[in-house]
Amino acid sequence: MLTRKQKELLLLIRDRMAVDGVPPSFDEMKEALGLRSKSGIHRLITGLEERGFIKRLPHRARALEILRLPEGLDGKAAKASRKKTPLPAGMPDMAAMANSISLPLYGRIAAGTPIEALNQPLSHRDVPIGLLANAKGGASGEHYLLEVAGDSMIEAGIMDGDQIIIRRADTAENGAIVVALVDDHEATLKYLERGNGAVALVAANPRYEPRVFAPDRVKVQGKLVGLVRKY
Repeated sequence: MLTRKQKELLLLIRDRMAVDGVPPSFDEMKEALGLRSKSGIHRLITGLEERGFIKRLPHRARALEILRLPEGLDGKAAKASRKKTPLPAGMPDMAAMANSISLPLYGRIAAGTPIEALNQPLSHRDVPIGLLANAKGGASGEHYLLEVAGDSMIEAGIMDGDQIIIRRADTAENGAIVVALVDDHEATLKYLERGNGAVALVAANPRYEPRVFAPDRVKVQGKLVGLVRKY
């Protein structure tokens, strides 16, 4: 027997994984369930795991596997539960996922060590347009795909082999995850931080030190708006 919050969290995880293959972050779970701290999310996940509804996968950030759903849970119950648990801002809506759009795939970008800048698309891939429409800024603008190489953004839920959706842009706010071009030939995926007359490219992995540059050495190429994962 699950509590109401446990059931809401289980359905939230299921719906997010059905959209893009990755569960929500603890901050997104906390916001969606209206909890004050992430410790409450830890307790709910532990309870779901002890009851055999989910399994935590080792050595992978935000990695959860749903083993089963509560008995008797049908589409009507799931719909009602989603009404009680609104998705956090920026989380894709299943209703917006029906149509797809073809985006160019430009190849691999390092999420650890920088690689040569990417110029020509290697292929195209259809992705749900809802991944663009539900991102901040909507589906307007030019978008493209990159495949991630490396583990420096793993704590942001971005793993080696993921394909990320980038909206082309030459500016971004502090704290945004961007494709940055360093010295006109090295492309990398990092958090962008500006301050004290410098630009820092910051990893989401404590193993990597921030890289700090003079502002004229770094050009923003685009902002992360979505992620596509294959299992």
